[in-house]
Amino acid sequence: MLAFMGVVLLAAMVPGPDFIIVTHHAAVSGRRAGVAAGLGIASGVFVWAVVAALGVASLLAASAIAFTVVKLIGAVYLGYLGLKALIGAWRRGEKVQVKAQFTATGAGVAFRQGLVTNLLNPKCAVFFVALMPQFLSSTPHVGETLLLSALAVLVSAVWFSVLANLVGLLKRFFTSPKVRKVLDSVTGTILVAFGIKIALD
Repeated sequence: MLAFMGVVLLAAMVPGPDFIIVTHHAAVSGRRAGVAAGLGIASGVFVWAVVAALGVASLLAASAIAFTVVKLIGAVYLGYLGLKALIGAWRRGEKVQVKAQFTATGAGVAFRQGLVTNLLNPKCAVFFVALMPQFLSSTPHVGETLLLSALAVLVSAVWFSVLANLVGLLKRFFTSPKVRKVLDSVTGTILVAFGIKIALD
């Protein structure tokens, strides 16, 4: 179990779309929104872990058509989030607009974006398809599968909560209009780049 948790932790710590989503929400809307985004990602991890253990995700990994469909949907979604951030940066300038954006991005929105971002990343399916069988018996029972899935959720939730709290401590700095404009520009560019990369992989 410790080895499994270590592998999941290392995978979660690698900067990617999940990392960017949590960092952005924590920096712009505070620790609560950042943690909510992290919990959304952890919920997506639970889904992928369970379906991988049950063999459903292996069908996605084995089917070129299914994998491509999920990949392209995920790429479009990341591109959408990236463009939304870029448009926000271009329109930035009035303090009122900044405050309106803050109130619009609540914990519910952050959770949903974290969940959808993770579920639309087919690399998560491939990761768990490759990982889960290494830690399950040849004839795994439901309890064993749920235990490993719960551990994956726990590790992901703890890591992204720690990340959100660390970034959230600097919220006052990140909410400066000039800094917010730079943050939105960088975040948007990275998310669009991730979307393009996923589409072209």
